[in-house]
Amino acid sequence: MPFSYRKDLGLLALRLGTGGVLLAHGSQKLLGWFGGGGIDGTAAAMESMGFTPGRESAIAAGLGEAGGGALLALGLATPLAGAAAAGAMAGAVAVHAPSGFFAHQGGFEYPAFLGFVAAGLGLAGPGCYSLDRLTGHRLNSPGTVVLAFALSAAAATVVLNRRTATLVAAGEPGPQAAAE
Repeated sequence: MPFSYRKDLGLLALRLGTGGVLLAHGSQKLLGWFGGGGIDGTAAAMESMGFTPGRESAIAAGLGEAGGGALLALGLATPLAGAAAAGAMAGAVAVHAPSGFFAHQGGFEYPAFLGFVAAGLGLAGPGCYSLDRLTGHRLNSPGTVVLAFALSAAAATVVLNRRTATLVAAGEPGPQAAAE
């Protein structure tokens, strides 16, 4: 089997696995599937974590995870999908960061891993076994990569700064104080 096909099969496996996990995770938030809280439960949780307004935050996180995951799995709009999922995971990393790195201690290991894999797939592209290939890579151009990741980074920065301000205003230590 030529190397290029092995690489494309590897990208397909990564897309299907990571996309499937993200889709399931986001479905918990949006639809209450797999034991999730749905929009209402997730909105309350988001508010308690400092993400305001809670409902809009729940929808954004759910769409970033479920939508980004579905698009990654399909290999469609791969840069947008990877950037959206990575941006959503940045919020999860911020929540878990005070508990350290390792997941078994409540740390950020798991969302960081999902975010890095999603970002890597968005940057690398979907490979030949993808809907992007079938559409002539219209949504997988170098310009789309730059735009998608710039917008995701900007949105994550705004959301996380707003969360910090909300936590500080509520008298809770911000992320910097919690890390010290």
